[in-house]
Amino acid sequence: MPAARRSTFKRTPRTTGRRAPDRMRYQREAVYAILDEALVCHMGFVDGDGQPYVIPTLCARIEDELFLHGSAASRALRTMTSGLRVCVTATLVDGIILARSAFFHSINYRSAVVIGTATAITDPDEKLEALRLFTDHLVAPGRFNEVRPPSRTEFKGTMIARMAIEEASAKTRTGPPGDLEEDLDRDVWAGVIPLELKASAGVPAPDLRKGVPMPAYAANYDLKRARRS
Repeated sequence: MPAARRSTFKRTPRTTGRRAPDRMRYQREAVYAILDEALVCHMGFVDGDGQPYVIPTLCARIEDELFLHGSAASRALRTMTSGLRVCVTATLVDGIILARSAFFHSINYRSAVVIGTATAITDPDEKLEALRLFTDHLVAPGRFNEVRPPSRTEFKGTMIARMAIEEASAKTRTGPPGDLEEDLDRDVWAGVIPLELKASAGVPAPDLRKGVPMPAYAANYDLKRARRS
């Protein structure tokens, strides 16, 4: 019988925060919430020549795995799936912090760091299912079934890498400025400017056929709801 999944990631030297440790989160729920809201992640790896790279890409989490999408010709994905350890990060910026001193200016944020080994999905049926899950997770459930499936050339030219989430942690910063008491009487505005990524009204393609309605998930797109589905 398999062991029950831990609700908290085991702390390792690679994922344990040392600066501002009170901002660290090791619960799966906290890490996964950030990964699910992020549309873009950054993959960090070191190639065979010792050169480090950090490459942005689309990402989607399914259960305890992170799926990374890119071109089959991508050097980054081909290198990552060669058995190297990979570090993937995602960051959401929630606000700009204006303090009464230059030192305490900052941002409110949520970030996640995930470490594991990535492998390329090569089985055709499994790869097609991964593409469906990836599309539906990024946009909305059912979207993949509404559109034309990938052609043989498109299918061959796309790579989906699967990365088991082996080690992970999150770090967040919330709240107002942390000004020193000696600066509180300065006549300068201090506070937080909230930031939010949200969808605007959908813009039809200029060559869209007349009479094709916009689906409800596009007309009322909600990033957080779509990514949780």
